[in-house]
Amino acid sequence: MQAVNRARLQIHFCVVLWGFTAILGKLITLPALPLVWWRMLLVSAALLLVPRVWRGLRAMPARLRWAYAGIGVLVSLHWLTFYAAIKLSNASVGATCIALGPVFLAFIEPWLARRRFDPRELLIGVAVVPGVALVVGGVPHEMRIGLVVGVLSALFVALFGSLNKRLVDHGDPLTVTCIELGTGAVFLTALAPLLPHAGPVFVLPGLHDSLLLLALSFGCTLLPFALALVALRHMSAFGTQMVTNLEPVYAIVLAIVLLGEQRELDHGFYAGVVVILAAVFVHPLLHRRQRTTRQPELLATTEHHGMVD
Repeated sequence: MQAVNRARLQIHFCVVLWGFTAILGKLITLPALPLVWWRMLLVSAALLLVPRVWRGLRAMPARLRWAYAGIGVLVSLHWLTFYAAIKLSNASVGATCIALGPVFLAFIEPWLARRRFDPRELLIGVAVVPGVALVVGGVPHEMRIGLVVGVLSALFVALFGSLNKRLVDHGDPLTVTCIELGTGAVFLTALAPLLPHAGPVFVLPGLHDSLLLLALSFGCTLLPFALALVALRHMSAFGTQMVTNLEPVYAIVLAIVLLGEQRELDHGFYAGVVVILAAVFVHPLLHRRQRTTRQPELLATTEHHGMVD
């Protein structure tokens, strides 16, 4: 098998694994805060066992470490709101909200990454509005607070994704991931007392939740991250983005098959999903010539981009 074809299959496999993050988030009975705390703690602790990470930490300037630590706070807020959205609604709604990330990115990236604003991206943002309206109309009233929290989660995706892009060439990806997730775990520990309804951050999971947390942390985070790093050596940024855009599709299909969530949502929701995903797929098509000449993006902490959801 040619290296490019193998890389394409690896990326598809990674995206399928990332699609399971929403499913596992629904199946794990822990509240959103301890769920995210355990995920960040397990992944960062595992990375600290890698000598390459320690070498990267020693070589990185203190100012850059602080910059990645700040991004880690945004990552923790993204994961916290993502899993809160799933708990307050369902996995399909959470995955659909994440599909709005590239739309927010179209407006935020020019500001944070210091590039010129492209009017074509404004058109994509406008095109998504009918899809969002259909999604809202297709979600039961009791789930709409989850939808709002999910949109906030997509905003955090755009914020930390843009900042990571700005610093993409300044650190080893594994080292950056360790800093960001480790900082996120520390931040959530400090944040927990300020969230009276969230409960304690340290909740010892039972056997069922422990197994699912291990699958989430290593099967849906570290494993796809490592595979994606290898695959990106043979794929363009455009090709990678097109495959990554399938993540919400996989997540929604998995939610229908494994959780039967189609019974909770009406046809308007799925019509809205089609509109939103169509806009998401058009975005890289409009920039194909530009993106195929760029280096692959840092995957460090986004499942959009690496390991985010």
